[in-house]
Amino acid sequence: MDYLDQLNEAQREGVINTEGPTMIIAGAGSGKTRVLTYRIAHLIRDKQVDPFSIMALTFTNKAAKEMRERIETVVGGEARNLWMGTFHSVFARILRAEAHLLGYPNSFTIYDTDDSKTLIKNIVKELGLDEAAYKANVVYNRISAAKNRLISWQEYLANPELKSDDASNMRPEMGNIYKAYALRCFKAGAMDFDDLLFNTDKLFKEHLEALNKYQHRIKYVLVDEFQDTNLCQYFIIRKLCSRWENICVVGDDAQSIYAFRGADITNILNFERDYPDLKVFKLEQNYRSTQTIVEAANSVIKKNSAQLPKTVWTANEEGNLVELIKAVSDNEEGRLVASSIFEEKMQHQLKFSDFVILYRTNSQSRAIEEALRRMNIKYKVVGGLSFYQRKEIKDLLAYLRFALNQNDEASFRRIINLPKRGIGDTTVDKIVIAANDHAISIWEVLQNASSFIGGRAAGAIDDFVTLIKRFSIEIERKDAYDAAFEISKGSGLLRELYEDKTVEGLSRYENVQELLNAIKEYVDDPEKTDKSLSAFLQDVSLITGQDEDKDKDPEKVTLMTIHMAKGLEFKYVYIVGLEEDLFPSQMMLSSRAELEEERRLFYVAITRAQKRLFVSYALTRYRFGRLKNCEPSRFLDDLDQRYLKVSTKFSGLESSPRPSGNYARSLVNGIKRTTTSAPVQKSATSYKAPSDFAPSDTSVLQEGMKVEHPKFGYGTVTKMDDSGADRKAKILFDDFGEKTLLLSFAKLRIHN
Repeated sequence: MDYLDQLNEAQREGVINTEGPTMIIAGAGSGKTRVLTYRIAHLIRDKQVDPFSIMALTFTNKAAKEMRERIETVVGGEARNLWMGTFHSVFARILRAEAHLLGYPNSFTIYDTDDSKTLIKNIVKELGLDEAAYKANVVYNRISAAKNRLISWQEYLANPELKSDDASNMRPEMGNIYKAYALRCFKAGAMDFDDLLFNTDKLFKEHLEALNKYQHRIKYVLVDEFQDTNLCQYFIIRKLCSRWENICVVGDDAQSIYAFRGADITNILNFERDYPDLKVFKLEQNYRSTQTIVEAANSVIKKNSAQLPKTVWTANEEGNLVELIKAVSDNEEGRLVASSIFEEKMQHQLKFSDFVILYRTNSQSRAIEEALRRMNIKYKVVGGLSFYQRKEIKDLLAYLRFALNQNDEASFRRIINLPKRGIGDTTVDKIVIAANDHAISIWEVLQNASSFIGGRAAGAIDDFVTLIKRFSIEIERKDAYDAAFEISKGSGLLRELYEDKTVEGLSRYENVQELLNAIKEYVDDPEKTDKSLSAFLQDVSLITGQDEDKDKDPEKVTLMTIHMAKGLEFKYVYIVGLEEDLFPSQMMLSSRAELEEERRLFYVAITRAQKRLFVSYALTRYRFGRLKNCEPSRFLDDLDQRYLKVSTKFSGLESSPRPSGNYARSLVNGIKRTTTSAPVQKSATSYKAPSDFAPSDTSVLQEGMKVEHPKFGYGTVTKMDDSGADRKAKILFDDFGEKTLLLSFAKLRIHN
């Protein structure tokens, strides 16, 4: 069968119209990869174009490999002669031939990210700058962002706006570090990843003979995921294509979600302005999802003003409504999602690998992971380690463990120079040898450092010992949360992570906060009688023991951030944490452009689903050690209510009739709920509230009062807790035992 017969009309048009500037707007699940590969195959097989004159640019090696294999099935071995690969790999190939024109050896070294950061660290040290202020990660990202916007170190130093920006961030020397870094790389005959693009642009700008050579050689340029290109990539492409103008870009503006990496959505939005003769083909038929999911996604994305008009549709079955799971807390959200997955799997004979749980930030995985473990559901975390295996979590846990047990050698080795305190590996080895030689503990050696070690290191060790002793006292005096918070602050770990303002740094800081939230939840759980740090660590060690499972079983639920899920599809998708300030993120609410990027992210999440979509939110979530009331996300308002139903099967809340109008906000209204640290276990006795039930003013509530609750029935107040922002009452119910209720939520009728 001919490959053109496998295409719908719009796809076919995108394949056979090969001449001149072309933009293929490909909605989610519309078969864009197929169109791109068949277009290249069509050029080679039917148009007799030499593969050596075709350049296809992708964002991942995986995408390039898959495309090449698909083309090979149509045209055979000729596909190997294509200029195909990632932007970095293709432009590195050009630079290998032309680098001498820029003063580099053609055998230049390519520095990976670690090499670059090591060099930056050395430069910061040599310039006598504060290493805490000029962290390698922060400096590297700043230089990278400048190169992606085609700003050289000379232009950087001459730009008053950039200088003022650096000064306000307490890093006035950033430009000088950039200069030193660029000159050192040049001297070493090395380029970093960003240089592969930056120097290609420079080559074409300053050496017209080189540009002319490649303009003649490359007659067709095709770009995948064009919405993710940055300024530098786009400028290179435009220069390359200026002779033949056979440029074809494929992308979806609605899936532009990488602004934090430098992606510039205006490249795709303004493409028509740059090429007035542009032919536009729209792939609007979705082959992936049900009608309901497609329409739900359309209703969300139409709220964005910056977009290219298109109407995505599907001929697939109508499918189920999007199901909304409402939970009291983030822990309950995890439990309800895990229960839903288990039930759906059993009911419909599915595999666990058919399910994915998507979240906005990595830190959200903790509650989900723990819920899945409790139900013995295997899972894998894509694009990151499981929560308790993350470096920053292991670092803080090591501090907590060593403060409890000074004989813990593994924890000692992990934290002795964290944050940096001038105690190197040699000193650590000396400490261990001294302990072994004298048959004493490491802690004894540390306490007598001047006798065993001497020199400058002894002073740093003395400070460390004093710190640990202080932490040990804190552990004895305080509960697990207060002690852990004190240790995370006193050790300097929190400060170090907080000062790292990069995307990765922020993620690590959120993870540590999430661990503190978990400890706070543990302490606030009325069923936990032992609130000590050692009891919490014992619980954690039982959880993390399961992380050692290294089996290769593919039969697992997938957990990942939405950014990681781009380009993937799953039968069943759960999007969790749809709350204001979480999704959309509070970091992305300072401008309309940022909010629209968050909405595109939600659109990407929705369109990963083939058969079923579930969305969830929690009414309370621990943030920074405090129980916060959460507001449902504005994106639930964006989603047309015709395609949404509230889950009753898995709701831990009493169901309420669907309100009209501003749906997300009104979801909270009228929900009778309680907050306990553990799911409510009903006894055999059931209670039904009378029709005239009306809650009383709980501000007058005191110990000893008789009360009535619409769910738990009659009880007596045994204890009041007025500390903190939220008043709580401990109530012994006749039929349901003792419950701790948040009075701002609990509906109680006083009978005294």
